[in-house]
Amino acid sequence: MLEELKQEVYEANMKLPKLGLVTFTWGNVSGIDREKGLFVIKPSGVPYEDLKPSDMVVVNLDGEVVEGELNPSSDTPPHTYLYNHFPKIGGIVHTHSPWAVAFAGANMDVPALNTTHADTFYGDVPAADVLTKEEIEEDYEGNTGKTIVKTFNERGLDYEAVPAALVSQHGPFTWGPTPDKAVYNAKVLEVVAEEDYHSLQLTRKNLELPQYLLDKHYYRKYGKNAYYGQNNAHSKDHASRA
Repeated sequence: MLEELKQEVYEANMKLPKLGLVTFTWGNVSGIDREKGLFVIKPSGVPYEDLKPSDMVVVNLDGEVVEGELNPSSDTPPHTYLYNHFPKIGGIVHTHSPWAVAFAGANMDVPALNTTHADTFYGDVPAADVLTKEEIEEDYEGNTGKTIVKTFNERGLDYEAVPAALVSQHGPFTWGPTPDKAVYNAKVLEVVAEEDYHSLQLTRKNLELPQYLLDKHYYRKYGKNAYYGQNNAHSKDHASRA
């Protein structure tokens, strides 16, 4: 079942250590087949060097395992919740990459301070609300997904235009039209978080990117008149983050 998707999700997971986004087993990638209503996710706690495509676990949109001999990632509930509430995404990544986690630990948005940020994220990457004691005791992993969706809804954010969030005191989640694009967005988020950290150390001035520059860089890639790159068809569906 879903052998091609298992291979795709396996390859996306293997990019995480290569890109310096995970330490030990602290991360996971999933990818979904929307027609079948099933997604594939990394198994829990398996070292990357031991992973095989056949180890990937198939889960339905109720969070139930339908194929696989290993336990799925402990982050399967937030992946499930995001797939159910962000219907246009095709892949999700969760990591504990250090610069993004620094902002998550501070319960602080990753602000749009430069054009590197604006090329991928149309505005600040939000830090979702800290989970309460009751939420953690009730359903820690499930409420992790809920706090992301709640934050996007309350702020009126477009999950396609800002394909990432921080779970405060935890770490980043990113997504995209494919697992590979979700990994790309995870790496961009880590880079801009590091850049922002250094910028914020250098001055106390207002560093917020002007709206006109944010618009210019984002819409030249994703607007109806996009001109960045070799194929502008992606501008309509966010299918490329090149």
